[in-house]
Amino acid sequence: MRVSQAFALVVVVATLCAVLMSAQEHEKKIKRSDLPPAVEKTVAAQTQGATIRGFNEEKENGQTYYEAELTVSGHSKDILIDPNGAVVEVEEQVELASLPAAAQSGLNAKAGSGKLGKVESITKHDKLVAYEAKVTTNGKRSEIQVGPDGKPLDHEE
Repeated sequence: MRVSQAFALVVVVATLCAVLMSAQEHEKKIKRSDLPPAVEKTVAAQTQGATIRGFNEEKENGQTYYEAELTVSGHSKDILIDPNGAVVEVEEQVELASLPAAAQSGLNAKAGSGKLGKVESITKHDKLVAYEAKVTTNGKRSEIQVGPDGKPLDHEE
């Protein structure tokens, strides 16, 4: 009996270690000098007039991506780039009032009694796919998303 309990403990510890290691691999801060040449070329083109806040290397579904965190004209903009230098996704802070009425209504409806905070547009492969907003409800923070038309999404972007 003791052997099976010890084995179970080892399995639990190994699983926890694997989870922690994968969480650490998910995103890590890097220096600009660590960017592959193709990514650096895209960063140079995409950051004209922006203040660079930092860079991350991210792993999603076994794929490596590079993120440039920027400030442009006083708002945040994050650009996700694949190793070949192609822009995969852009998250850019926008004013709620600048969104189409349907998107504003959709975010407000999803927020319910919560208070809307920072709102971002999410663009993938040059196509607007969603709006995302931070929401505070009873002191708890969460995020919500709606499609460009303000309707709920089938899946999170």
